[in-house]
Amino acid sequence: MPKRPDTQATLLLALELMRRIPRTRKVTAKELHEQLADSDHGRDLRTIQRQLEMLSEHFEIERDDRSKPYGYRWKERAQGMALPMLTEQESLLLTLAEQHLKALLPVGLMKTMDSFFTQARANLAPYSNAKREREWLKKVRVVSTSQPLLPPKIKPGVFEQVSNALYANQWLAVDYENAAGKRTEADVMPLGLAQQGPRLYLVCRFRDFDNERSLALHRLHAAQASTLTFERPENFDLEQYDNDGRFGFGEGKKIRLTFRIEKATGLHLLESPLSEDQQVVELDDAYEITATVVDTAMLDWWLRGFGDSVKVISKCAVVV
Repeated sequence: MPKRPDTQATLLLALELMRRIPRTRKVTAKELHEQLADSDHGRDLRTIQRQLEMLSEHFEIERDDRSKPYGYRWKERAQGMALPMLTEQESLLLTLAEQHLKALLPVGLMKTMDSFFTQARANLAPYSNAKREREWLKKVRVVSTSQPLLPPKIKPGVFEQVSNALYANQWLAVDYENAAGKRTEADVMPLGLAQQGPRLYLVCRFRDFDNERSLALHRLHAAQASTLTFERPENFDLEQYDNDGRFGFGEGKKIRLTFRIEKATGLHLLESPLSEDQQVVELDDAYEITATVVDTAMLDWWLRGFGDSVKVISKCAVVV
Protein backbone atom coordinates (compact mmCIF):
# COMPACT_ATOMS: atom_id res chain seq x y z
CA MET A 1 0.00 0.00 0.00
CA PRO A 2 1.55 3.34 -0.98
CA LYS A 3 2.61 5.63 1.81
CA ARG A 4 0.23 8.51 2.38
CA PRO A 5 2.00 11.85 1.96
CA ASP A 6 2.51 13.86 5.13
CA THR A 7 -0.08 16.65 5.22
CA GLN A 8 2.30 19.19 6.73
CA ALA A 9 5.03 18.41 4.20
CA THR A 10 2.54 18.71 1.33
CA LEU A 11 1.34 22.08 2.65
CA LEU A 12 4.89 23.36 3.03
CA LEU A 13 5.69 22.25 -0.52
CA ALA A 14 2.63 24.08 -1.85
CA LEU A 15 3.61 27.27 0.01
CA GLU A 16 7.19 27.02 -1.27
CA LEU A 17 5.98 26.59 -4.85
CA MET A 18 3.64 29.57 -4.52
CA ARG A 19 6.52 31.67 -3.20
CA ARG A 20 8.71 30.73 -6.17
CA ILE A 21 6.13 31.27 -8.91
CA PRO A 22 7.02 34.65 -10.50
CA ARG A 23 4.78 37.42 -11.77
CA THR A 24 6.78 38.79 -14.70
CA ARG A 25 7.62 35.55 -16.49
CA LYS A 26 6.49 31.93 -16.68
CA VAL A 27 8.26 29.12 -14.87
CA THR A 28 8.07 25.42 -15.71
CA ALA A 29 7.69 22.45 -13.40
CA LYS A 30 11.20 21.32 -14.38
CA GLU A 31 12.69 24.69 -13.36
CA LEU A 32 10.95 24.54 -9.98
CA HIS A 33 12.03 20.94 -9.56
CA GLU A 34 15.67 21.98 -10.11
CA GLN A 35 15.34 24.93 -7.73
CA LEU A 36 14.00 22.67 -4.97
CA ALA A 37 16.46 19.83 -5.58
CA ASP A 38 18.98 20.97 -2.95
CA SER A 39 16.40 22.24 -0.45
CA ASP A 40 14.32 20.57 2.25
CA HIS A 41 11.36 20.64 -0.14
CA GLY A 42 12.88 18.49 -2.87
CA ARG A 43 10.38 16.17 -4.59
CA ASP A 44 10.21 14.20 -7.81
CA LEU A 45 9.14 16.00 -10.97
CA ARG A 46 5.71 14.34 -11.13
CA THR A 47 4.87 15.52 -7.60
CA ILE A 48 5.81 19.09 -8.55
CA GLN A 49 3.60 18.84 -11.65
CA ARG A 50 0.60 17.61 -9.62
CA GLN A 51 1.04 20.38 -7.08
CA LEU A 52 1.19 23.04 -9.80
CA GLU A 53 -1.97 21.69 -11.43
CA MET A 54 -3.77 21.86 -8.08
CA LEU A 55 -2.51 25.36 -7.30
CA SER A 56 -3.54 26.70 -10.72
CA GLU A 57 -7.09 25.43 -10.09
CA HIS A 58 -7.51 27.00 -6.64
CA PHE A 59 -5.38 30.17 -6.78
CA GLU A 60 -4.86 33.07 -9.18
CA ILE A 61 -2.08 31.25 -10.97
CA GLU A 62 -2.08 31.19 -14.76
CA ARG A 63 -1.16 27.94 -16.52
CA ASP A 64 -0.01 28.29 -20.11
CA ASP A 65 -0.81 24.90 -21.65
CA ARG A 66 -0.52 25.92 -25.29
CA SER A 67 2.70 23.93 -25.57
CA LYS A 68 4.82 21.70 -23.36
CA PRO A 69 6.40 22.19 -20.93
CA TYR A 70 3.57 24.18 -19.34
CA GLY A 71 4.42 27.59 -17.88
CA TYR A 72 3.07 29.01 -14.62
CA ARG A 73 2.93 32.54 -13.24
CA TRP A 74 0.73 34.69 -11.00
CA LYS A 75 -2.01 36.51 -12.84
CA GLU A 76 -1.38 40.21 -13.39
CA ARG A 77 -3.59 41.52 -10.57
CA ALA A 78 -3.23 38.58 -8.22
CA GLN A 79 -2.06 39.31 -4.69
CA GLY A 80 0.21 36.27 -4.83
CA MET A 81 2.24 35.33 -1.80
CA ALA A 82 2.55 38.12 0.72
CA LEU A 83 3.81 35.92 3.56
CA PRO A 84 5.99 36.88 5.22
CA MET A 85 5.38 40.59 4.58
CA LEU A 86 8.63 42.47 4.21
CA THR A 87 9.23 45.44 6.51
CA GLU A 88 10.36 48.76 5.06
CA GLN A 89 13.90 48.10 6.29
CA GLU A 90 13.97 44.62 4.73
CA SER A 91 12.61 46.08 1.49
CA LEU A 92 15.40 48.65 1.45
CA LEU A 93 18.04 45.96 2.03
CA LEU A 94 16.66 43.74 -0.73
CA THR A 95 16.43 46.62 -3.20
CA LEU A 96 20.08 47.52 -2.61
CA ALA A 97 21.04 43.85 -2.87
CA GLU A 98 19.24 43.52 -6.21
CA GLN A 99 21.07 46.57 -7.58
CA HIS A 100 24.58 45.57 -6.50
CA LEU A 101 24.58 41.75 -6.48
CA LYS A 102 22.73 40.93 -9.69
CA ALA A 103 26.01 40.38 -11.55
CA LEU A 104 27.44 38.13 -8.83
CA LEU A 105 24.56 35.73 -8.21
CA PRO A 106 23.40 32.82 -10.39
CA VAL A 107 20.61 33.78 -12.75
CA GLY A 108 18.48 30.93 -11.43
CA LEU A 109 18.89 32.12 -7.86
CA MET A 110 17.99 35.69 -8.82
CA LYS A 111 14.85 34.40 -10.52
CA THR A 112 13.75 32.58 -7.36
CA MET A 113 13.93 35.95 -5.59
CA ASP A 114 11.68 37.70 -8.14
CA SER A 115 8.66 37.75 -5.85
CA PHE A 116 10.68 39.24 -2.97
CA PHE A 117 12.28 41.90 -5.18
CA THR A 118 8.85 42.79 -6.61
CA GLN A 119 7.38 43.07 -3.12
CA ALA A 120 10.37 45.14 -1.95
CA ARG A 121 9.98 47.61 -4.84
CA ALA A 122 6.25 47.87 -4.18
CA ASN A 123 6.88 48.57 -0.49
CA LEU A 124 9.17 51.46 -1.46
CA ALA A 125 6.92 52.87 -4.19
CA PRO A 126 5.92 56.57 -4.06
CA TYR A 127 2.43 55.71 -2.77
CA SER A 128 3.83 53.74 0.22
CA ASN A 129 4.56 55.04 3.70
CA ALA A 130 8.27 54.14 3.50
CA LYS A 131 9.39 57.72 2.86
CA ARG A 132 12.68 57.54 4.80
CA GLU A 133 13.67 54.18 3.29
CA ARG A 134 12.78 55.42 -0.22
CA GLU A 135 14.87 58.54 0.33
CA TRP A 136 17.82 56.41 1.45
CA LEU A 137 18.18 54.99 -2.07
CA LYS A 138 18.99 58.54 -3.23
CA LYS A 139 21.41 59.14 -0.36
CA VAL A 140 23.92 56.35 -1.05
CA ARG A 141 25.96 55.46 -4.10
CA VAL A 142 28.96 53.33 -5.05
CA VAL A 143 31.37 55.58 -6.94
CA SER A 144 34.18 54.65 -9.31
CA THR A 145 37.81 55.33 -8.41
CA SER A 146 38.69 55.72 -12.10
CA GLN A 147 37.11 57.13 -15.24
CA PRO A 148 33.62 55.54 -15.41
CA LEU A 149 33.10 53.22 -18.38
CA LEU A 150 29.99 51.54 -19.71
CA PRO A 151 30.06 47.76 -19.19
CA PRO A 152 30.89 45.75 -22.33
CA LYS A 153 27.95 43.88 -23.79
CA ILE A 154 27.67 40.20 -22.89
CA LYS A 155 25.99 38.02 -25.50
CA PRO A 156 22.48 36.79 -24.62
CA GLY A 157 22.41 33.64 -22.50
CA VAL A 158 26.14 33.64 -21.70
CA PHE A 159 25.92 34.96 -18.14
CA GLU A 160 23.04 32.61 -17.35
CA GLN A 161 24.94 29.53 -18.56
CA VAL A 162 28.17 30.60 -16.83
CA SER A 163 26.55 31.39 -13.49
CA ASN A 164 24.45 28.22 -13.49
CA ALA A 165 27.48 26.04 -14.28
CA LEU A 166 29.52 27.79 -11.59
CA TYR A 167 26.71 27.34 -9.05
CA ALA A 168 26.23 23.63 -9.77
CA ASN A 169 29.91 22.68 -10.35
CA GLN A 170 29.17 21.67 -13.95
CA TRP A 171 31.59 21.57 -16.87
CA LEU A 172 31.11 24.48 -19.26
CA ALA A 173 31.61 24.44 -23.03
CA VAL A 174 32.84 27.85 -24.21
CA ASP A 175 33.56 29.57 -27.50
CA TYR A 176 36.09 32.26 -26.52
CA GLU A 177 37.95 34.96 -28.42
CA ASN A 178 40.93 36.56 -26.67
CA ALA A 179 42.08 40.17 -26.97
CA ALA A 180 44.38 39.23 -29.88
CA GLY A 181 41.44 37.82 -31.86
CA LYS A 182 42.31 34.12 -31.42
CA ARG A 183 39.17 32.03 -31.10
CA THR A 184 39.06 28.82 -29.05
CA GLU A 185 36.40 26.23 -28.30
CA ALA A 186 37.02 24.28 -25.10
CA ASP A 187 35.55 22.65 -22.01
CA VAL A 188 36.37 24.53 -18.82
CA MET A 189 35.87 24.00 -15.11
CA PRO A 190 34.27 27.21 -13.74
CA LEU A 191 35.80 28.14 -10.38
CA GLY A 192 34.93 31.77 -9.70
CA LEU A 193 33.29 34.93 -10.96
CA ALA A 194 34.77 38.37 -10.35
CA GLN A 195 33.59 41.88 -11.17
CA GLN A 196 36.42 44.30 -11.91
CA GLY A 197 35.00 47.74 -12.58
CA PRO A 198 32.43 47.33 -15.37
CA ARG A 199 33.77 43.93 -16.49
CA LEU A 200 33.00 40.37 -15.41
CA TYR A 201 35.64 37.63 -15.45
CA LEU A 202 35.26 33.87 -15.17
CA VAL A 203 38.12 32.11 -13.40
CA CYS A 204 38.40 28.58 -14.73
CA ARG A 205 40.60 25.62 -15.57
CA PHE A 206 40.70 24.20 -19.08
CA ARG A 207 40.14 20.46 -19.30
CA ASP A 208 43.39 18.47 -18.74
CA PHE A 209 45.16 21.54 -17.26
CA ASP A 210 45.74 22.35 -13.58
CA ASN A 211 46.36 26.10 -13.82
CA GLU A 212 43.73 28.85 -13.71
CA ARG A 213 42.87 31.42 -16.34
CA SER A 214 40.53 34.42 -16.35
CA LEU A 215 38.11 34.76 -19.27
CA ALA A 216 36.28 38.04 -19.90
CA LEU A 217 32.59 37.22 -20.22
CA HIS A 218 32.06 39.77 -23.00
CA ARG A 219 34.57 37.85 -25.14
CA LEU A 220 32.54 34.64 -24.95
CA HIS A 221 30.65 34.04 -28.18
CA ALA A 222 28.73 31.19 -26.57
CA ALA A 223 28.62 29.12 -23.38
CA GLN A 224 26.72 25.95 -22.55
CA ALA A 225 26.55 24.24 -19.17
CA SER A 226 27.01 20.48 -19.30
CA THR A 227 25.08 17.90 -17.30
CA LEU A 228 28.45 16.52 -16.15
CA THR A 229 29.67 17.75 -12.78
CA PHE A 230 33.16 17.95 -11.26
CA GLU A 231 34.75 17.99 -7.82
CA ARG A 232 35.82 21.51 -6.98
CA PRO A 233 39.64 21.58 -6.50
CA GLU A 234 40.49 21.91 -2.81
CA ASN A 235 43.70 23.79 -3.63
CA PHE A 236 41.90 26.68 -5.35
CA ASP A 237 40.94 29.77 -3.37
CA LEU A 238 39.41 32.75 -5.21
CA GLU A 239 40.47 35.19 -2.50
CA GLN A 240 44.08 34.00 -2.71
CA TYR A 241 43.89 34.17 -6.51
CA ASP A 242 42.93 37.84 -6.15
CA ASN A 243 45.54 38.50 -3.45
CA ASP A 244 48.19 37.11 -5.78
CA GLY A 245 47.41 39.91 -8.20
CA ARG A 246 46.02 37.65 -10.90
CA PHE A 247 43.26 40.11 -11.79
CA GLY A 248 45.96 42.78 -12.05
CA PHE A 249 47.85 40.67 -14.62
CA GLY A 250 50.46 39.38 -12.19
CA GLU A 251 51.77 35.97 -11.18
CA GLY A 252 51.73 36.36 -7.40
CA LYS A 253 55.34 37.59 -7.11
CA LYS A 254 55.75 39.87 -4.08
CA ILE A 255 58.21 42.75 -4.12
CA ARG A 256 59.42 45.45 -1.76
CA LEU A 257 58.57 48.65 -3.62
CA THR A 258 60.17 51.99 -2.82
CA PHE A 259 59.22 55.24 -4.57
CA ARG A 260 59.00 58.96 -3.96
CA ILE A 261 55.82 60.92 -4.56
CA GLU A 262 55.12 64.64 -4.29
CA LYS A 263 53.33 65.52 -1.05
CA ALA A 264 50.19 66.98 -2.63
CA THR A 265 49.82 63.92 -4.85
CA GLY A 266 50.71 61.28 -2.26
CA LEU A 267 48.80 62.50 0.80
CA HIS A 268 46.08 59.90 0.24
CA LEU A 269 48.65 57.10 0.71
CA LEU A 270 49.05 58.17 4.33
CA GLU A 271 45.31 57.68 4.77
CA SER A 272 44.95 54.56 2.60
CA PRO A 273 48.26 52.63 2.77
CA LEU A 274 49.45 50.25 0.07
CA SER A 275 50.12 47.52 2.65
CA GLU A 276 50.12 46.76 6.36
CA ASP A 277 53.91 47.15 6.50
CA GLN A 278 54.02 50.45 4.59
CA GLN A 279 56.71 52.85 5.80
CA VAL A 280 56.76 56.59 5.10
CA VAL A 281 59.72 58.96 5.25
CA GLU A 282 58.79 62.64 5.01
CA LEU A 283 61.16 64.69 2.86
CA ASP A 284 61.09 68.42 2.08
CA ASP A 285 58.67 68.21 -0.83
CA ALA A 286 57.87 64.50 -1.10
CA TYR A 287 57.10 61.28 0.73
CA GLU A 288 59.30 58.22 0.33
CA ILE A 289 57.00 55.21 0.44
CA THR A 290 58.14 51.64 1.00
CA ALA A 291 55.63 48.76 0.97
CA THR A 292 55.36 45.06 0.21
CA VAL A 293 53.05 44.57 -2.77
CA VAL A 294 52.35 42.08 -5.55
CA ASP A 295 54.19 42.95 -8.76
CA THR A 296 51.56 43.36 -11.48
CA ALA A 297 50.96 45.24 -14.70
CA MET A 298 48.21 47.11 -12.85
CA LEU A 299 50.78 48.35 -10.31
CA ASP A 300 52.91 49.73 -13.14
CA TRP A 301 49.89 51.42 -14.72
CA TRP A 302 49.01 52.95 -11.36
CA LEU A 303 52.52 54.33 -10.85
CA ARG A 304 52.69 55.71 -14.40
CA GLY A 305 49.37 57.45 -13.83
CA PHE A 306 51.07 59.91 -11.48
CA GLY A 307 53.41 61.08 -14.26
CA ASP A 308 56.36 63.16 -13.12
CA SER A 309 55.01 63.30 -9.56
CA VAL A 310 56.41 59.81 -8.88
CA LYS A 311 59.93 58.48 -9.07
CA VAL A 312 60.44 54.75 -8.56
CA ILE A 313 63.49 54.03 -6.46
CA SER A 314 63.56 50.25 -6.42
CA LYS A 315 61.71 46.96 -6.76
CA CYS A 316 63.26 44.13 -4.72
CA ALA A 317 61.97 40.57 -4.74
CA VAL A 318 60.66 39.31 -1.39
CA VAL A 319 62.21 35.99 -0.34
CA VAL A 320 59.53 33.74 1.15
